Amino acid sequence: MSAPSFWAAPLQRPFDAETLSGTVDADVAIVGAGLTGLWAALHLTEAHPGMRVAVVEQEEVGFGASGRNGGFCSADFTHGFLNGLRHFPDEIRELDRMGVENLRDMIVFLDRNGIDCDLEATGLLKVADQPHHVAELAAAAETMRAYDVPVRLLDRDEAQAEVHSPVWHGALELPGTRTVLLDPAKLCWGLARVAHERGVRIFERSRVRRVARDGFGVRVVAAGGGCVRAQRLIVATSAYSRWLRGLRPRFVPVYDYLMVSEPLTPAQREAIGWRRRQGLVDSSNRFHYFRLTPDDRILWGGFDAVYHFGSRVGPALDQRPQTFAVLEQQFAATFPQLAGLRFPHRWGGAIDSTMRFTVVFGTLLGGRGVSVLGYTGHGVGATRWAAQVAADMLLAPDSELLRLRIVNAPALPFPPEPLRAAAVRLMQRELERADGAGGRRGPVLRTLDRLGIGFDS
Repeated sequence: MSAPSFWAAPLQRPFDAETLSGTVDADVAIVGAGLTGLWAALHLTEAHPGMRVAVVEQEEVGFGASGRNGGFCSADFTHGFLNGLRHFPDEIRELDRMGVENLRDMIVFLDRNGIDCDLEATGLLKVADQPHHVAELAAAAETMRAYDVPVRLLDRDEAQAEVHSPVWHGALELPGTRTVLLDPAKLCWGLARVAHERGVRIFERSRVRRVARDGFGVRVVAAGGGCVRAQRLIVATSAYSRWLRGLRPRFVPVYDYLMVSEPLTPAQREAIGWRRRQGLVDSSNRFHYFRLTPDDRILWGGFDAVYHFGSRVGPALDQRPQTFAVLEQQFAATFPQLAGLRFPHRWGGAIDSTMRFTVVFGTLLGGRGVSVLGYTGHGVGATRWAAQVAADMLLAPDSELLRLRIVNAPALPFPPEPLRAAAVRLMQRELERADGAGGRRGPVLRTLDRLGIGFDS
């Protein structure tokens, strides 16, 4: 099978995973070997050395969004500070504090365990690519400063001095304590290697067909006939969670696409500035995200968010030429000095989005299991925290994390088809309209804002 992303293409696997066969006994079974599942295995074995943990994956470690994203790792759990303030105003200070601590502790863990994932604590620039974005960023900065979030506003000249593009009108900067860049596939395999060294059994190419109660525990049955018998279960399959009927109303999978260029020449590198190598996002509802790779390529992605009727996901949807053509045109308009730069690496993947744009937790099989999904594109750092929540839901019912409303408050469900596809398309059209109307949100979006529903990016 071809590599699903630029990150995975040169990857060296640290060990050979098994395929599930026969019956395996475990204390905790985890479905999904992405970041949530791997962090959960690590949290469990850290707190309970010797615990038998089995991770069952339908493809390979980091195959989904965990290993094919843009490599932005932020300190927030809530799809941006303002979205968190909208949904959890009473908890936002605590969530912000925990997010910063989570990112700091993650970096310490990676260093202590020798996980080299090309991490760069560069920070983030949110650039104003339209005139009306300047006022929006200024208002956001004022709100964030009121909650002691360290942000800096840049005017037009300062923004263009950082990264040379004629389209910038200003920017908002977050420091490296709140956003880092990394190689997500190396991160996944680094975590898997540490889990493997602790005795966690990781089974690849083992598609789970069903989960069921089994006495006082659970049984996880794979398509090939193998199964795991365990006391407890964590389901961490994110955008691939349609296989479990009870999770279908909680999320929609939307496809995001990105490209990586050929390496920049010294002259091209000089032409764009970008000396501090920050991660960048622009400020439209249909936003782009972009960054430099360690070998000075440019990763450019975003804009389109494509939903396929029936919540379909699969390798056939990972390529979309019409989206890549649009992304190339938009890149050329942003960096005209790089005319002719080629993008040989192109791929896409499904993002699990919830109504409130934040992760959602749930229980399964009469409390024997826990589900975690819905990072909406902001999961590289948040998965570590969410995996701790999931582990506590199973084994530490007195944990203070479980008292948080972000943990125990359900998100509104998505309607079934065909209403689901119609609702998603309506929201997309409204966001497009707002981008074309100077940021003014129409009556549909304003109504959703009052109801506390996401759809802000």
